[in-house]
Amino acid sequence: MDTLVVCVDRTGDLARKSGVGMPVSGWEAVRSLVIEVGLSDPEDSGVNCLLEALRVCRDLRDGAAEADVAVVSGASDSVVGPDRALAAQLDALLAEHDPASVVVVVDSAEDEQVVPVIESRVKVDAVDRVVVRQARDIESTYYLLKQFLGDEELRQTVLVPLGIVLLVFPALLMFVGTAAAVAAITAVVGLSVLYKGLGVGERLAALSGELREAIYSGRVSIVTYVVGGGLATIGVFAGVLRTSELVGGPVSLLAAAAFAYASVPWLALAALAASAGRLLDEAIRNERVGTPYLNLPFGILAIALVVRGFSAYFLERGAHIGAMRLPHIDIGVVTVEALVLRPGERLALFVAAGVLVSLVGIRVAQYLSATDFEEELVR
Repeated sequence: MDTLVVCVDRTGDLARKSGVGMPVSGWEAVRSLVIEVGLSDPEDSGVNCLLEALRVCRDLRDGAAEADVAVVSGASDSVVGPDRALAAQLDALLAEHDPASVVVVVDSAEDEQVVPVIESRVKVDAVDRVVVRQARDIESTYYLLKQFLGDEELRQTVLVPLGIVLLVFPALLMFVGTAAAVAAITAVVGLSVLYKGLGVGERLAALSGELREAIYSGRVSIVTYVVGGGLATIGVFAGVLRTSELVGGPVSLLAAAAFAYASVPWLALAALAASAGRLLDEAIRNERVGTPYLNLPFGILAIALVVRGFSAYFLERGAHIGAMRLPHIDIGVVTVEALVLRPGERLALFVAAGVLVSLVGIRVAQYLSATDFEEELVR
C-alpha cells in the first residue's frame, strides 16, 4: 500500500461515543463509524475529522494512488496512557497494511501532539488539521491564551504588573481618592511600558557588564568617566545657582543663558576628562589612535567656546554681566592697549576662537593618526 490516512483521536471520544473497538480500518468501516459518532453527538468535531479522513483517502485514490483510511483512538487515566494506546493501535495497522507513508488527520492541537509518536514508526507525508468554521476564532483564541500562559517571560511581563495594579488600585481609592488613584496607576503603567519599550533593563545590564569589564581590565577611561561625572554635577549646580540670581527681564531666555554661561566650563571639563580617558585607552591598546578620538577634545573645546560666547552676549545685553576687558600687553616693541569689547565684538572673538580650535584639532588629528606612537617616542 502506498498511503494510509490515519484519523487520530487522543482523548478517546470516538471509541467511547461509538462503542466500537479500536483501531478501525477500511472505507466502509470508517463510514459506519461516522454515522455512529454523529448520531451520538452531532456537535462533536470528531465527525468532521472522520469525514476529512475519508475525503483525503478519496482524493488519493482519484489520483491513482493505492490508499486506505483508518481511525485510532486512545483513552487512559495516566498521562502517557493515551499515547501508548495509540502507539499499539498504530503498530497493529502498520502490520496489517504495511504502508509506505501515512497522512495524519487531526482536529485539535492536543491530537497533533501524537505526530512524533507516528513519525517514529512510519514516514508522515502530511498533517491535516480540521477546524470547524464556527469554532475557528474561539479555538484559536483558546490556544493563544494557553500558549501565553505557558510562557514564563510573558507572564512576568504582563500578569505580574497587572496583578500589582489590581491590588494597589483599591487601596489608593480608599486613601487618596479616584483622581489621584487613576493618575498614580496610569503613571506607573506608563513608566513600565517605557521601561520595556526602551529596553532600559537590557541597557542597564549591558552597562553594568561594561563597567565590570572596564574595572577588571584596568582601563583609564573608567576613572576619567567618574571625574567627568563629578565635574558635570558641579557644572549643573553652578548653572542653577547662576540662574537663581536673575531678577526681572525675559526670565526664560536669560535663565537659559545664565545656566549655559555658568555650567559650560565645567561641562566642557567633564567631557574633556571623559574623552581623555578614551584617548588613553586607545593609545594603550593600539599603536595608532583613530581620528575621531583625536578630534573629540578639540570639538568639545570649540563648542564650549561658542556656547560661552553666545550666552555671554545675551547676559551682557541684559546687563547681568559686565563688558569683557582685554588687559594692556607689552611684548618687546609690540604694545597692545587695554580694550573694552562690546557685546558683538565679544561674541565674534569667542566664535573665531572656536573655529580656530576646531581647525587646529583637524590638523593635529590628521598628523597624529598617521603617526606611530612608538616611532614618535624613539625619535
